[in-house]
Amino acid sequence: MNILDPVSAIMTPNPITVNENDSLSVVGHIFNTHKIHHIPVVQDGQLKGIISKSDFLFFKRGFTKSETDKSIEEVRLNNYTAKDIMTTKLAKLEPGDRINVALEVFKENLFHGIPVVENNMLLGIVTTYDIIKNLAIDSEAHATY
Repeated sequence: MNILDPVSAIMTPNPITVNENDSLSVVGHIFNTHKIHHIPVVQDGQLKGIISKSDFLFFKRGFTKSETDKSIEEVRLNNYTAKDIMTTKLAKLEPGDRINVALEVFKENLFHGIPVVENNMLLGIVTTYDIIKNLAIDSEAHATY
């Protein structure tokens, strides 16, 4: 991986998204079904925010032990929406921004996913996992035993 390549070379295109009015039950189902840690929130293709798995787990606040706990959690998840917990002040990249810019953003901040947008339209997401995966592929190709 060349860190001077554009982020579009390593980003995940067309990520799974939610609408800002989708319930947190939908968000929870996505996190439970897919191996992802960030869900962009869009409205008519425009990026409005992002929900991290940490945001979602913080909202849930713990474990459900009894049937009553499970019922209360289900009500909460059905009555709150993505808009209620999404982060709106986002770092964003454009598809032509270089990978080293993403590395700098990750290094300076506490998040691990950056939406890739053009005219505020979501094109993809680049995560620390995307960088690690591409580094691993490159190092495997060049490994000598």
